[in-house]
Amino acid sequence: MLTRSLSLLLLTALSGVSAAAPPSEQQLALADNVRVVADSWGYDNCGQPTDAVQLRSITVSPDPPKVGAELTVTVDVDVMETIEDGATADVLVKVGRIKLLQKTFDLCEEAYVHLIPRHASAFSLTYDHDYIRSRNNNATITCPVAPGPYSIVQTVQLPKEVPKTKYIVNVRGYTKDEAPLACVDLTVQWSIRPFFQFWGSGQE
Repeated sequence: MLTRSLSLLLLTALSGVSAAAPPSEQQLALADNVRVVADSWGYDNCGQPTDAVQLRSITVSPDPPKVGAELTVTVDVDVMETIEDGATADVLVKVGRIKLLQKTFDLCEEAYVHLIPRHASAFSLTYDHDYIRSRNNNATITCPVAPGPYSIVQTVQLPKEVPKTKYIVNVRGYTKDEAPLACVDLTVQWSIRPFFQFWGSGQE
């Protein structure tokens, strides 16, 4: 579902978002005179109360993300009606007005995250940066997905080299009948700053 698309964005565009989360900074040594900073991330739940999937929360660890480190993403959703084969997600990743990715995904055929009931023991998986699992490759999510609360936990490895810019991610999900499934807008801000700006900040 929506969460599969979110994980894809993390693998392809270093996901994140800035609208709903309070700003914070994580400074990472890049060279003697510069540092990479993950300024902020956040998300905007643009879904409607009538959507088939209700997004409860998205959290990341570490917060904010660190260049070159593992990033664990947890997504909590409530599935309000059965999700059947034919559900899709339109994914758009942009840097400014430049489109990095625009694609429609079949959520049941291409799903590669693990969807588990919240009462079950949570677990996470680590994926290569360009590795995608499908239902035919032992992915545990299968359609139809019954109504109920679910948690998705996934760990990805962020690359050491990250373009210093703001990413904007739009995800629009639809049921097999093309009714709204879910909606979320995400952003992440990466920037590069002179090292001297952090002297005396007390942060490492």
